[in-house]
Amino acid sequence: MIDIDKIIKTAMEKDASDIHLICNLKPMLRIRRTLVEYDCPSPLVEEDMYDIYDYLVRGNIDKDRVFKETKKLDTSFVFEDIRLRVNISLSDEIPLFTLRLIKNELPKYEDLGVPDIVRRMTYQPQGLILVTGKTNSGKTTTLNALINEINEHQNKKILTLESPVEYKHTSKKSIIVQKEVGAGRDCLCYSDGVKNCLREDCDILVIGEIRDRETMEAAIETAEAGHLVIATLHTKTCAETIDRMVNFYEIRDQQTVKFLIASLLKLVISQRLLPGKNGELVLVPEVMVVDNVVSGIIRKEKISVSEIEDAIQSNLEKGSIGLINSLSELFVDDIITLDQAKAQIEEKNLETLNRTIMQLKIKRERSNQTDNSYSV
Repeated sequence: MIDIDKIIKTAMEKDASDIHLICNLKPMLRIRRTLVEYDCPSPLVEEDMYDIYDYLVRGNIDKDRVFKETKKLDTSFVFEDIRLRVNISLSDEIPLFTLRLIKNELPKYEDLGVPDIVRRMTYQPQGLILVTGKTNSGKTTTLNALINEINEHQNKKILTLESPVEYKHTSKKSIIVQKEVGAGRDCLCYSDGVKNCLREDCDILVIGEIRDRETMEAAIETAEAGHLVIATLHTKTCAETIDRMVNFYEIRDQQTVKFLIASLLKLVISQRLLPGKNGELVLVPEVMVVDNVVSGIIRKEKISVSEIEDAIQSNLEKGSIGLINSLSELFVDDIITLDQAKAQIEEKNLETLNRTIMQLKIKRERSNQTDNSYSV
């Protein structure tokens, strides 16, 4: 019989981010983006998979019903002093498991590499802030670091809706109420939790993920009602985020919702993680501060990706940061390679990347010369 406790302990010792348990394979640990085989005598067999299912579900009738009805389950699990986010699905009608290890201590906000404009925007009395990125881009860590930052420095009531709850926060200067979304949990779905928050006198609503139109509508309604809404979306760039928000709606409703988004959206941070030269993961942020120019682009009948990118680039003094600028900074600082930087952008933007790198190098050289002249 497989010793799941031992696998989790090994993952903790090796600082793994994920554990993959798949029938006919040995357990796999993801360590700094690399899949590493767990040292055990033989691959997992079908009986092991059902034993693991029983171990993780623990006889919870609601969870078992959800899995049997939907053939998937997102839940949380506590092992010793660490929380795990658990996803259970099927392959060849046999359960398989992905376990995400959640560190107890959040990294400090300033250590994440998230631009300070994102923190400053949380002092907005109302509006919508979005943290976006693809899977494993650190959205949840950034979101919870923001919650912790607000908790330590602002006097607010923060309500979070998560599926499942990953980081457990303790109220400090703020009051924090965390709700888990799903059948048999604190609220059935995100949209229900968002709608009910209007009756709970919260100042800041945090939505773990906006997945559908109903949740998007409820989030917009909450921001309109005078609350600050912070949420995540599964999109790769700031421009793509706007497109996704609009496309939640039917074509006949899109022009109306564009005006709402243009007036309520305050900031989008789209992030990705790259392995740095030192082996550690490095945050690459793209930040869009929504000013009058960006709002005007959003209101147009047809949203132009290139116009949004140009608006970000021309709005650097207000805190916006273009993806090419972030990549150039990291390359010039010798944190990532040029090939890594090039791989993150389209071929048509390679010339812009090279030009930005050259401009940054010249700027650094002039700054160093100025510093040296003063020291003399």
